[in-house]
Amino acid sequence: MAQIQVNNLTFGYEGSFDNVFSGISFGIDTDWKLGLIGRNGKGKTTLLNLLMGKYEYKGNIVSSTHFDYFPYSVTPEDNEKTASELMEKWKPDIESWQVLIQMDLLKMDPECLYRPFKTLSFGERTRVMLAVLFASENEFLLIDEPTNHLDTAARDIVKKYLASKKGFILVSHDRDLLDGVCDHMLVLNRETIEVQSGNFSSWWENKEKTDAFKKAENEKHLKEIGKLKAAADRAERWAEKNENTKIGFYTIKEHDRCLSTRSYIGAKTKKMQSRVKSFEARIDREIEEKTGLLQDIEIVRDLKLTPLKHHKEVLINAADFSLKYADAEQNLFENMRFQVKNGDRVVISGENGYGKSSIIKLILEKAGYTGVNSQSSNLIYSGTFEVASGIIISYISQDTSFLSGSLENFCKEKNLDRSLFLAVLRQLDFSREQFAKDMKDFSEGKKKKVLISASLITPAHLYIWDEPLNYIDVFSRMQIENLILRYEPTMLLVEHDIRFREKVATEIY
Repeated sequence: MAQIQVNNLTFGYEGSFDNVFSGISFGIDTDWKLGLIGRNGKGKTTLLNLLMGKYEYKGNIVSSTHFDYFPYSVTPEDNEKTASELMEKWKPDIESWQVLIQMDLLKMDPECLYRPFKTLSFGERTRVMLAVLFASENEFLLIDEPTNHLDTAARDIVKKYLASKKGFILVSHDRDLLDGVCDHMLVLNRETIEVQSGNFSSWWENKEKTDAFKKAENEKHLKEIGKLKAAADRAERWAEKNENTKIGFYTIKEHDRCLSTRSYIGAKTKKMQSRVKSFEARIDREIEEKTGLLQDIEIVRDLKLTPLKHHKEVLINAADFSLKYADAEQNLFENMRFQVKNGDRVVISGENGYGKSSIIKLILEKAGYTGVNSQSSNLIYSGTFEVASGIIISYISQDTSFLSGSLENFCKEKNLDRSLFLAVLRQLDFSREQFAKDMKDFSEGKKKKVLISASLITPAHLYIWDEPLNYIDVFSRMQIENLILRYEPTMLLVEHDIRFREKVATEIY
């Protein structure tokens, strides 16, 4: 057991207006299973890279342990090599038998270690890398979003595997994974950083209680400040009015007054002015106590959606439905039956490669959708597969690689209301500085938010979202959940986030 101590860490990227971190300090234990969460762009991956020593920084990171990082870098040339060859590059001091032990725990066929890396599925690549990562001891491991693109079965294997290990930081937005694996949370708040024992749910429960207390305290301070300001204003008016009576008076109306009264009035005015200063001092104290109360509260704003209602009740009808690619010998699946009706939120679940995205491609083709990645003329189906005529679809693809150029040009290409589009991005925690950047420089989370925002402001009969939450932070996921539950759009979803599915789905096939 060892300690990792971060003291007064400050770091900003060259050319960036703001620092990513400014004077943060925290300490963690190398035996912990630590979940790292925060909004997209808050610096989670940057923090891991700083621990790895990849960037220069101000402050101190004190540790006696060695770090290793997931995912390992894979070049186009590496894709032609086997994982057995690549592990010599990734972790030169281990042997195959050590990796094979970990692969068995990850329920993998040993043959995967000797196949070209490009032939492995996303799930197989992730598990091979994790097997290499955990093959040696006495390291503190930095694991960056291991479940993106993994199906539910693969996620469950990874969750059980990580739960059996210790000594790592896990960056993830998957609440089910964080609850099943972590015993501590490292949270990048809006202004501060905190370390707390427990998993995501216990941290979230504490956060809700703390936020509620801070909001109540803030309201109390605001009311007190209002009262003090009103009292100070009254006292100041009284003092000014009283001071104005020092010189000049009517001898008939004020026959009992003489010149010596001026000193009395002056003393009274001074006393009132002293009271004003006392009020002002109390106001300053109240403001000081109020300062910082709300600095870390996540303002999860309600998003808006404008779904359309189709005149037909059943939008998609599939019966005895089988699907295959023209050049494939076997069907992806056979005799599937499902419907999507107005108001349904249907989730299609299944292992990677079993045809979930292919169903979506076929729907887009039959609906005449002309968006990205809708070409699917090499798909052949049998049985009944009907898509309502005249249906308007809003689609989110898994792929974000086509995003480049300015947000303004994106709006023009997609015929989006620019002001509304940028407003939704702001609600999803985009900073205004991001608006001027080229989209190709966005993080994957930011790119996904661009696609989600475009979909949200597009009125549609059917919203088809293909793994929309990959790389999306926890707070934004909650926003999107609340949006769907509030507006109840008709949706067809492929999504492996168990908590999200539990909340929004009306049917799971």
